[in-house]
Formats: sequence, C-alpha cells, structure tokens
Amino acid sequence: MKILAVQNRMGIGDTIIFLPFIKALFEKYNSPISLLVKESSKADQYLHQTNYIDKIITLERDKNNNKHKGFIGSFNLIKDLKKENFEKIFIFNSSLRFNLIARLSGISKIYQYPLFQKTDQHIIDTPKKFFIDKINLKVTEDPEIQIDNSIILDSIKKFNINKDETNILLGIGGSGPTKRVPAKIFLSIIEKISKNKNCKFFLATGKNNEEQIILNEILNSKFKNICFPLDNFSIKETLPIIKNCNLSICNDSSFSHLSAALGIKTITLMVDTPIIYGNYNSRMFPIIPEGVETVNHHTDGKEKINPEKVYKKVIEILN
Repeated sequence: MKILAVQNRMGIGDTIIFLPFIKALFEKYNSPISLLVKESSKADQYLHQTNYIDKIITLERDKNNNKHKGFIGSFNLIKDLKKENFEKIFIFNSSLRFNLIARLSGISKIYQYPLFQKTDQHIIDTPKKFFIDKINLKVTEDPEIQIDNSIILDSIKKFNINKDETNILLGIGGSGPTKRVPAKIFLSIIEKISKNKNCKFFLATGKNNEEQIILNEILNSKFKNICFPLDNFSIKETLPIIKNCNLSICNDSSFSHLSAALGIKTITLMVDTPIIYGNYNSRMFPIIPEGVETVNHHTDGKEKINPEKVYKKVIEILN
C-alpha cells in the first residue's frame, strides 16, 4: 500500500515530533510511509536510514525553488503526486489547498485535520486526537531515528571517539538569539563536569554569526583541548557522533530533537519557547531559567540557566 503523510511545518524539530505518528501508520498498514515536507525540515539528512520511511518528497515553495508555490505550483504538485499513485494520504494540517490537491491527485482515502481550524492546534495533542478519531489508533511512543550500526562504529575511528571517556554533545546553537544560552554558562557547565569526569565535548551549531561567536568563545577557552566543533559537518555526518555520546545538553534546537530521537538522554535548556518542545520525549530532561515556573515565547531566560542545576542533572543521568 502506498501512503503519503503531509507535514508542512517549518523545522527539523517539528518533523521529528511527528515521527511517532508516521511509525504508527507504518505498523498499522505494514508499509513504509512517504513524507511530503518542506525543504527546511531537512528530512533527507536524518531519515534516510529509517525503515518506516519510504520516499521523502520536498515541498518546493521557497524563494530559491518555487516549483510548488502558488496556483501554478499546486498543479505541479498534483502532477508529482499523481506519478506516485498513493492510495491513502494523512494531512497534518487544516488546509483546504492540500485537501484539493489530494483529491485532484487521485488519492482515494483522505484523512485530515478538520478544515479551517488552524487556530490553537497543539503540536502533540491534536495529532493524537486526529489518529484516535480517524483510525482508532492511540500513539504513545517517542520519536525514533534509525542509523546503521556500521556507520556508528566507523565514526568512532573517524572522529577519535574514546568510549572510556564521557562523550557529551553540547547543542550550543539555536534558531533564534533568544534561544541561545550564552557561552559563559556553557563554560561553567563544562568546568563543573570536567572536574569530576574525563570528558570530551562535541559542539553542535550552525554557521550563523552569533552562533559562531559562542562557539569561538568556548574554543578559545582553557577547555579547547576537550572540545570538538561540528559546525563544518552536515546533519547526516553528525548523527553517528551524537549516537556515540553518553548524553546531550542542548538549547531548544534541532540538535536536542535529533539527539533524543537517536535514543540519547538529552538535557534541554528551555529559555524562550513552550516547554512542550523540551519534554515531549521521555529521553528529554528540561532545565528552565531560575525564578520562573514554566517557559513560553518571550520568557527571555537565556541568562538565567543555573549551571549547577545542569551539572546535578548530568550526574544523575550518568549514574
């Protein structure tokens, strides 16, 4: 059976959050599921070896590639989907546009969120209710990204990973400046951990100028010899490195979602986004700023993460 799932939210984290629902479809229908996702999801970088994923179709609607943008783009998308001969489609949004595209693509079974009800859709609760209502399927699993064991073993040699050390991923990047905890806090965390553990820290970030400033501040510190930057590697290349780590400490970033989905216990530093993005996975352990009871947009707590709390959680996890 050929089944398509439409997940058109923007980021890596959004796509990973929906993976349990994709896997549930795979198990119910005994068939890998194709995905229609935005290019910004970068799904091809981390789902290429996951056995419940069939084909990844990119929704080309950005300024560099607008094949599927606008009225003409809708017809281009219809032509692309017709070629695949999908029998069922699961649309994780309330868009009339996608409903019409599905119908005109000849897909006979269409399952979709209620039309015109986009406001206040919860990223976890809404798809759970959707699956119960439409196909009587309860989804409770964590997201799972799969990676071939031979690649994991190869990365040990390639990146000089010593399994006798405590290997820790530090997700120091973030999609916006309010999500990026300052270098001084990460340095304090590194200092506390390295006093008690023989550690190596892998620094995960992008090429954004502000992220590079944080990265360089850490690399120019007294801890430079135990820090390994990952900014020159693709997401695909970093996956086996993350898989070899004992734990992760990450801002609310793509790396926190990737790490937890790879099965690595992940401390999430939640400073300016809803807590659900840092605790939806049982392998996530959120730390929130001092002086607040919860976090949301505009909490602006990046200066208020307590390194001692992070350190205590690290020791608790490692022990």
